Amino acid sequence: MRFLWRWLKRGVIALLVLLLLLAAPVLYTEAACRGSASAATYDPIITDPEWQRAESRTLMTYPEWHIVHAYDDYAKVIATGDPHDFGYLRAIAGFWTTLCPLAEASSAMGGITTETKMTIYTIGVSFTAELLAKAAYEETLGRLATLIRGETRAPLDELSAEQASEYAEFLQQVPWYKWDFRSDREALAVSMTDVFRDQERNIALGLEYAAKAAYAGVIENAVAGVGADALRIRSIVAGVTSDALGQIPEVVVIEERAGGVLIETPRYRAFTRILAELSAAGAEIAEIAGNDEILFTMTSDSPTQEGALYSFRRQG
Repeated sequence: MRFLWRWLKRGVIALLVLLLLLAAPVLYTEAACRGSASAATYDPIITDPEWQRAESRTLMTYPEWHIVHAYDDYAKVIATGDPHDFGYLRAIAGFWTTLCPLAEASSAMGGITTETKMTIYTIGVSFTAELLAKAAYEETLGRLATLIRGETRAPLDELSAEQASEYAEFLQQVPWYKWDFRSDREALAVSMTDVFRDQERNIALGLEYAAKAAYAGVIENAVAGVGADALRIRSIVAGVTSDALGQIPEVVVIEERAGGVLIETPRYRAFTRILAELSAAGAEIAEIAGNDEILFTMTSDSPTQEGALYSFRRQG
């Protein structure tokens, strides 16, 4: 009994330490990352609450995209390398270090809503826990498995790289919890050979996919209860006629307004492509979702970008 009690206490202490480590970035951000608060002053053209969002939200959407970029980076790394080549801690640090400059800038846009904070902190802690667990395995037993394998990649190395690439592309447009992790797990089992690395990948990734599938089910049920993010967005576009806008795929013209033409489009990566087409047509974006200021991100060959709120090095 004493032996069990001793290990139980150690387990509880280890769990508390882990929870404190996961909570530390949240506590730091809340305490240290504050700007000069001021009320939003812009008078929007789009006034329907269904199609508006807080101006600070355009900045605080970025941390979600940082996670999308991280999975894209991971896919690029393991396309030719191994999972232990990916900088897990760098990806985690990148997420949390974005929050200070974004939070400070958001303060001048009416401040960050409590709902937005809860979303960012929840996905940040989940992302951190996932990558720490993955790093702990891939840097130890996973790395040992690659040493036993040698330089020649096993079939499941190739398959898992393909799965990572497809998942990264999926995340550009669709929430992660809608991905079919069970199919990925089944594909591993079907394609597995007798070589040691394949056996190891089937077990390690199979358990990872099973855990993600279970967690995805929980998140999907929770989202169903509160309502998912809207998949469409409305903007005000000037400099182009309604007829010309109607010729652009996936652009729906709603009506003409004093400041331009009100259009409705898909969100996320599809919206990025539509913006490029609007720009090529000579359009000016007057407003997006009731905002006249938006966050713009880019990938550049330059290691830093003058005037940027935040910059970091991509992997892969």
